[in-house]
Amino acid sequence: MADENPKSHPTDNAEKDPDSWVSGDDPMTGAQASYLKTLSAQADDPEAFDETISKAEASKRIDSLKAKLGLE
Repeated sequence: MADENPKSHPTDNAEKDPDSWVSGDDPMTGAQASYLKTLSAQADDPEAFDETISKAEASKRIDSLKAKLGLE
């Protein structure tokens, strides 16, 4: 039987631009806050962490720090 799990076959919309997220203006999640704080410390960029930012902004900052650290 073929693999029926849709997550095993991502589509073009699997990675949406954070600016187009319906919930993008919501406060960042606890997981995002934790990861962003860790990455900002690793990148020696404490100003990248701001506990008041949105989910969409947190996602962008996480992606930027991951690229800076070569984690992508």
